[in-house]
Amino acid sequence: MKLAGAEASRYCAKPDPARAGLLIFGADTMRVALKRQEAIAALIGPQGEGEMRLTRIQASDLRKDPSLLADATRAVGFFPGPRVAFVEDATDGLTATIAEALQGWQKGDAQILVAAGNLTGKSTLKTLFEKHLNAVCIGLYDDPPTRDEIEAELAKAGLTQISAEAMTDLTTLARALDPGDFRQTLEKIALYKYRDPNPLTPQEIHDLAPATIEAEVDDLLAAVADQNAKAIGPLMRRLEGQGVAPVTLCIGALRHFRALHVAVTDPGGISAGLMKARVFGPRRDAMQRQAGNWGMHKLESALSLLIETDMTLRSASRAPTMAVMERSLLRLAMMKR
Repeated sequence: MKLAGAEASRYCAKPDPARAGLLIFGADTMRVALKRQEAIAALIGPQGEGEMRLTRIQASDLRKDPSLLADATRAVGFFPGPRVAFVEDATDGLTATIAEALQGWQKGDAQILVAAGNLTGKSTLKTLFEKHLNAVCIGLYDDPPTRDEIEAELAKAGLTQISAEAMTDLTTLARALDPGDFRQTLEKIALYKYRDPNPLTPQEIHDLAPATIEAEVDDLLAAVADQNAKAIGPLMRRLEGQGVAPVTLCIGALRHFRALHVAVTDPGGISAGLMKARVFGPRRDAMQRQAGNWGMHKLESALSLLIETDMTLRSASRAPTMAVMERSLLRLAMMKR
Protein backbone atom coordinates (compact mmCIF):
# COMPACT_ATOMS: atom_id res chain seq x y z
CA MET A 1 0.00 0.00 0.00
CA LYS A 2 1.28 3.44 -0.96
CA LEU A 3 0.75 6.49 1.28
CA ALA A 4 1.65 10.12 0.63
CA GLY A 5 1.23 13.62 2.04
CA ALA A 6 -0.73 14.12 5.24
CA GLU A 7 -1.84 10.47 5.20
CA ALA A 8 1.81 9.36 5.27
CA SER A 9 2.62 11.77 8.13
CA ARG A 10 -0.29 10.44 10.18
CA TYR A 11 0.83 6.88 9.57
CA CYS A 12 4.43 7.56 10.67
CA ALA A 13 3.08 9.16 13.85
CA LYS A 14 0.90 6.12 14.54
CA PRO A 15 1.89 3.05 12.47
CA ASP A 16 -0.36 -0.01 12.40
CA PRO A 17 1.37 -2.68 14.56
CA ALA A 18 -0.49 -5.40 12.66
CA ARG A 19 1.33 -4.57 9.42
CA ALA A 20 4.25 -6.75 8.37
CA GLY A 21 6.44 -3.98 7.03
CA LEU A 22 7.01 -0.32 6.31
CA LEU A 23 9.34 1.22 3.71
CA ILE A 24 10.37 4.88 4.04
CA PHE A 25 12.51 6.26 1.22
CA GLY A 26 13.61 9.63 -0.13
CA ALA A 27 16.51 11.67 -1.48
CA ASP A 28 16.79 13.75 1.72
CA THR A 29 18.50 11.46 4.24
CA MET A 30 17.61 13.74 7.16
CA ARG A 31 13.91 13.69 6.30
CA VAL A 32 13.97 9.89 6.01
CA ALA A 33 15.86 9.56 9.31
CA LEU A 34 13.37 11.77 11.18
CA LYS A 35 10.34 9.87 9.86
CA ARG A 36 11.73 6.42 10.54
CA GLN A 37 12.76 7.53 14.07
CA GLU A 38 9.20 8.74 14.62
CA ALA A 39 7.73 5.46 13.32
CA ILE A 40 10.06 3.29 15.42
CA ALA A 41 9.32 5.31 18.57
CA ALA A 42 5.58 5.01 17.93
CA LEU A 43 5.83 1.23 17.46
CA ILE A 44 8.06 0.25 20.40
CA GLY A 45 7.77 3.26 22.72
CA PRO A 46 10.51 5.36 24.33
CA GLN A 47 11.95 2.39 26.24
CA GLY A 48 11.90 -0.01 23.31
CA GLU A 49 15.52 0.33 22.24
CA GLY A 50 16.77 0.13 25.83
CA GLU A 51 14.76 -3.07 26.26
CA MET A 52 16.39 -4.51 23.13
CA ARG A 53 13.14 -4.61 21.17
CA LEU A 54 14.83 -2.92 18.21
CA THR A 55 17.20 -4.85 15.96
CA ARG A 56 19.30 -2.71 13.62
CA ILE A 57 20.57 -4.37 10.44
CA GLN A 58 22.93 -2.62 8.05
CA ALA A 59 22.27 -3.29 4.37
CA SER A 60 25.88 -4.40 3.88
CA ASP A 61 25.53 -7.01 6.65
CA LEU A 62 22.25 -8.26 5.20
CA ARG A 63 23.86 -8.77 1.80
CA LYS A 64 26.52 -10.96 3.41
CA ASP A 65 24.01 -12.92 5.50
CA PRO A 66 20.42 -12.85 4.09
CA SER A 67 19.11 -14.83 7.09
CA LEU A 68 19.67 -11.89 9.47
CA LEU A 69 16.32 -10.27 8.72
CA ALA A 70 14.18 -13.41 8.98
CA ASP A 71 15.94 -14.33 12.24
CA ALA A 72 15.38 -10.83 13.66
CA THR A 73 11.66 -10.87 12.88
CA ARG A 74 11.14 -14.24 14.66
CA ALA A 75 13.51 -13.71 17.60
CA VAL A 76 11.84 -13.61 21.03
CA GLY A 77 13.16 -10.85 23.27
CA PHE A 78 13.66 -10.91 27.02
CA PHE A 79 11.27 -7.95 27.49
CA PRO A 80 7.61 -8.16 26.42
CA GLY A 81 6.18 -5.75 23.87
CA PRO A 82 6.21 -5.02 20.12
CA ARG A 83 9.50 -5.35 18.27
CA VAL A 84 11.02 -3.81 15.14
CA ALA A 85 13.62 -5.21 12.74
CA PHE A 86 15.12 -2.14 11.11
CA VAL A 87 17.05 -2.37 7.81
CA GLU A 88 19.12 0.74 7.10
CA ASP A 89 20.30 2.05 3.70
CA ALA A 90 18.48 -0.63 1.72
CA THR A 91 18.66 -0.81 -2.08
CA ASP A 92 16.98 -2.82 -4.84
CA GLY A 93 19.66 -5.47 -4.41
CA LEU A 94 17.93 -6.54 -1.17
CA THR A 95 14.44 -6.84 -2.66
CA ALA A 96 14.46 -10.65 -2.81
CA THR A 97 15.75 -10.98 0.78
CA ILE A 98 13.16 -8.54 2.16
CA ALA A 99 10.39 -10.16 0.07
CA GLU A 100 11.20 -13.54 1.61
CA ALA A 101 11.07 -12.07 5.12
CA LEU A 102 7.71 -10.40 4.40
CA GLN A 103 6.32 -13.64 2.96
CA GLY A 104 7.28 -15.59 6.10
CA TRP A 105 6.02 -12.89 8.49
CA GLN A 106 3.37 -13.95 11.02
CA LYS A 107 1.37 -12.10 13.63
CA GLY A 108 3.57 -11.53 16.68
CA ASP A 109 6.79 -11.22 14.65
CA ALA A 110 8.81 -8.01 14.71
CA GLN A 111 7.60 -5.44 12.21
CA ILE A 112 10.04 -4.96 9.32
CA LEU A 113 10.97 -1.31 8.84
CA VAL A 114 13.16 -0.47 5.85
CA ALA A 115 14.82 2.90 5.19
CA ALA A 116 16.20 3.68 1.74
CA GLY A 117 17.55 6.58 -0.29
CA ASN A 118 16.00 7.87 -3.48
CA LEU A 119 14.21 5.07 -5.36
CA THR A 120 13.14 5.34 -9.00
CA GLY A 121 9.65 4.65 -10.28
CA LYS A 122 10.82 1.24 -11.52
CA SER A 123 12.47 0.30 -8.21
CA THR A 124 11.78 -3.33 -7.30
CA LEU A 125 11.98 -2.54 -3.57
CA LYS A 126 9.43 0.25 -3.90
CA THR A 127 7.16 -1.96 -6.01
CA LEU A 128 7.38 -4.77 -3.43
CA PHE A 129 6.01 -2.61 -0.62
CA GLU A 130 3.45 -0.81 -2.78
CA LYS A 131 1.88 -4.07 -3.99
CA HIS A 132 2.18 -6.04 -0.75
CA LEU A 133 -1.21 -6.48 0.93
CA ASN A 134 0.19 -6.12 4.44
CA ALA A 135 2.96 -3.53 4.01
CA VAL A 136 3.13 0.24 3.59
CA CYS A 137 5.33 2.30 1.26
CA ILE A 138 6.03 5.98 2.00
CA GLY A 139 8.07 8.19 -0.31
CA LEU A 140 9.41 11.47 1.10
CA TYR A 141 10.07 14.22 -1.39
CA ASP A 142 11.39 17.79 -1.19
CA ASP A 143 8.02 19.32 -0.36
CA PRO A 144 8.22 21.47 2.81
CA PRO A 145 6.19 20.43 5.89
CA THR A 146 2.50 21.25 5.68
CA ARG A 147 0.70 23.47 8.16
CA ASP A 148 -0.79 20.36 9.83
CA GLU A 149 2.66 18.80 10.22
CA ILE A 150 4.07 21.99 11.76
CA GLU A 151 1.13 22.26 14.18
CA ALA A 152 1.55 18.59 15.13
CA GLU A 153 5.28 19.09 15.86
CA LEU A 154 4.56 22.17 17.98
CA ALA A 155 1.73 20.43 19.86
CA LYS A 156 4.06 17.49 20.53
CA ALA A 157 6.48 19.98 22.10
CA GLY A 158 3.65 21.47 24.18
CA LEU A 159 3.12 24.70 22.20
CA THR A 160 -0.45 25.37 21.08
CA GLN A 161 -0.84 29.17 21.38
CA ILE A 162 0.30 30.43 17.96
CA SER A 163 -0.90 33.59 16.24
CA ALA A 164 -1.97 33.43 12.61
CA GLU A 165 0.94 35.67 11.56
CA ALA A 166 3.40 33.43 13.43
CA MET A 167 2.07 30.31 11.70
CA THR A 168 2.50 32.01 8.33
CA ASP A 169 6.13 32.79 9.22
CA LEU A 170 6.74 29.21 10.39
CA THR A 171 5.38 27.89 7.10
CA THR A 172 7.75 30.21 5.24
CA LEU A 173 10.67 29.22 7.46
CA ALA A 174 9.95 25.53 6.79
CA ARG A 175 10.62 26.17 3.08
CA ALA A 176 13.92 27.90 3.81
CA LEU A 177 15.47 25.32 6.17
CA ASP A 178 16.26 21.64 5.75
CA PRO A 179 14.07 19.29 7.85
CA GLY A 180 16.65 18.72 10.61
CA ASP A 181 17.33 22.44 11.12
CA PHE A 182 13.61 23.22 11.06
CA ARG A 183 12.83 20.58 13.66
CA GLN A 184 15.61 21.91 15.91
CA THR A 185 14.20 25.40 15.48
CA LEU A 186 10.73 24.20 16.53
CA GLU A 187 12.22 22.54 19.61
CA LYS A 188 14.10 25.74 20.42
CA ILE A 189 10.90 27.78 20.07
CA ALA A 190 8.95 25.34 22.26
CA LEU A 191 11.64 25.50 24.94
CA TYR A 192 11.70 29.30 24.80
CA LYS A 193 7.89 29.46 25.16
CA TYR A 194 7.74 26.87 27.95
CA ARG A 195 5.01 27.94 30.41
CA ASP A 196 4.54 31.21 28.53
CA PRO A 197 0.76 31.77 28.11
CA ASN A 198 1.21 34.45 25.43
CA PRO A 199 0.84 33.39 21.77
CA LEU A 200 3.99 32.91 19.70
CA THR A 201 4.79 36.07 17.71
CA PRO A 202 6.61 36.66 14.40
CA GLN A 203 9.31 38.65 16.25
CA GLU A 204 10.06 35.67 18.50
CA ILE A 205 10.36 33.39 15.46
CA HIS A 206 12.74 35.87 13.84
CA ASP A 207 14.87 36.03 17.00
CA LEU A 208 15.04 32.24 17.39
CA ALA A 209 15.47 31.22 13.75
CA PRO A 210 19.00 30.32 12.61
CA ALA A 211 20.72 33.17 10.79
CA THR A 212 21.36 32.46 7.10
CA ILE A 213 23.17 35.74 6.52
CA GLU A 214 25.14 37.81 9.03
CA ALA A 215 22.99 40.44 10.71
CA GLU A 216 25.29 43.26 9.61
CA VAL A 217 25.06 42.13 5.98
CA ASP A 218 21.27 42.32 6.35
CA ASP A 219 21.67 45.84 7.76
CA LEU A 220 23.77 46.84 4.75
CA LEU A 221 21.26 45.43 2.25
CA ALA A 222 18.40 47.14 4.09
CA ALA A 223 20.26 50.46 3.92
CA VAL A 224 20.75 50.02 0.15
CA ALA A 225 17.12 49.05 -0.50
CA ASP A 226 15.89 51.92 1.72
CA GLN A 227 18.24 54.23 -0.24
CA ASN A 228 20.06 55.31 2.89
CA ALA A 229 23.40 56.10 1.18
CA LYS A 230 24.98 57.64 4.29
CA ALA A 231 24.84 54.32 6.20
CA ILE A 232 26.59 52.30 3.49
CA GLY A 233 30.17 53.52 4.05
CA PRO A 234 30.39 52.75 7.81
CA LEU A 235 28.70 49.34 7.33
CA MET A 236 31.08 48.45 4.49
CA ARG A 237 34.12 49.33 6.64
CA ARG A 238 32.83 47.15 9.46
CA LEU A 239 32.15 44.18 7.17
CA GLU A 240 35.50 44.62 5.44
CA GLY A 241 37.18 44.50 8.85
CA GLN A 242 35.38 41.22 9.58
CA GLY A 243 36.79 39.71 6.39
CA VAL A 244 33.51 39.53 4.44
CA ALA A 245 34.34 39.12 0.73
CA PRO A 246 32.91 41.53 -1.88
CA VAL A 247 31.51 38.54 -3.83
CA THR A 248 29.59 37.49 -0.71
CA LEU A 249 28.06 40.96 -0.48
CA CYS A 250 27.16 40.88 -4.16
CA ILE A 251 25.48 37.48 -3.84
CA GLY A 252 23.53 38.74 -0.82
CA ALA A 253 22.46 41.88 -2.69
CA LEU A 254 21.37 39.84 -5.73
CA ARG A 255 19.32 37.54 -3.49
CA HIS A 256 17.70 40.53 -1.77
CA PHE A 257 16.75 42.36 -4.96
CA ARG A 258 15.61 39.17 -6.69
CA ALA A 259 13.26 38.56 -3.75
CA LEU A 260 11.91 42.11 -4.17
CA HIS A 261 11.45 41.47 -7.91
CA VAL A 262 9.63 38.19 -7.24
CA ALA A 263 7.36 40.06 -4.84
CA VAL A 264 6.36 42.87 -7.23
CA THR A 265 5.78 40.49 -10.16
CA ASP A 266 3.77 37.86 -8.28
CA PRO A 267 0.14 37.63 -9.50
CA GLY A 268 -0.99 37.18 -5.89
CA GLY A 269 0.58 40.45 -4.76
CA ILE A 270 3.71 41.51 -2.90
CA SER A 271 2.90 39.58 0.28
CA ALA A 272 2.37 36.31 -1.60
CA GLY A 273 5.57 36.90 -3.57
CA LEU A 274 7.65 37.39 -0.42
CA MET A 275 6.29 34.13 0.97
CA LYS A 276 7.46 32.35 -2.19
CA ALA A 277 10.84 34.05 -1.77
CA ARG A 278 11.03 32.58 1.76
CA VAL A 279 11.11 35.92 3.58
CA PHE A 280 9.58 36.03 7.05
CA GLY A 281 9.37 38.06 10.26
CA PRO A 282 10.11 41.78 10.60
CA ARG A 283 12.37 41.56 7.53
CA ARG A 284 9.30 40.69 5.46
CA ASP A 285 7.53 43.89 6.54
CA ALA A 286 10.58 45.97 5.58
CA MET A 287 10.94 44.21 2.22
CA GLN A 288 7.23 44.61 1.51
CA ARG A 289 7.68 48.37 1.90
CA GLN A 290 10.84 48.33 -0.22
CA ALA A 291 9.18 46.36 -3.02
CA GLY A 292 6.34 48.86 -3.17
CA ASN A 293 8.77 51.79 -3.28
CA TRP A 294 11.06 50.40 -6.00
CA GLY A 295 8.60 48.97 -8.51
CA MET A 296 9.30 46.37 -11.19
CA HIS A 297 11.28 48.48 -13.71
CA LYS A 298 13.69 49.98 -11.16
CA LEU A 299 14.27 46.55 -9.63
CA GLU A 300 15.14 45.18 -13.06
CA SER A 301 17.67 48.01 -13.47
CA ALA A 302 19.08 47.22 -10.02
CA LEU A 303 19.45 43.53 -10.88
CA SER A 304 21.17 44.40 -14.14
CA LEU A 305 23.69 46.56 -12.25
CA LEU A 306 24.35 43.83 -9.68
CA ILE A 307 24.86 41.15 -12.33
CA GLU A 308 27.34 43.43 -14.10
CA THR A 309 29.13 43.99 -10.77
CA ASP A 310 29.23 40.25 -10.08
CA MET A 311 30.86 39.63 -13.48
CA THR A 312 33.45 42.33 -12.76
CA LEU A 313 34.28 40.87 -9.36
CA ARG A 314 34.79 37.40 -10.85
CA SER A 315 36.78 38.63 -13.86
CA ALA A 316 40.50 39.23 -14.24
CA SER A 317 40.00 42.97 -13.64
CA ARG A 318 42.63 44.58 -11.42
CA ALA A 319 40.14 47.06 -9.94
CA PRO A 320 39.91 46.98 -6.11
CA THR A 321 36.99 44.61 -5.56
CA MET A 322 35.64 46.11 -2.33
CA ALA A 323 35.64 49.58 -3.91
CA VAL A 324 33.79 48.18 -6.96
CA MET A 325 31.17 46.64 -4.67
CA GLU A 326 30.76 49.78 -2.58
CA ARG A 327 30.39 51.93 -5.70
CA SER A 328 27.61 49.66 -7.01
CA LEU A 329 25.73 49.73 -3.71
CA LEU A 330 25.98 53.53 -3.59
CA ARG A 331 24.65 53.73 -7.16
CA LEU A 332 21.71 51.58 -6.11
CA ALA A 333 21.02 53.67 -3.02
CA MET A 334 21.08 56.87 -5.10
CA MET A 335 19.05 55.46 -8.02
CA LYS A 336 16.02 57.63 -8.77
CA ARG A 337 12.71 55.93 -8.09
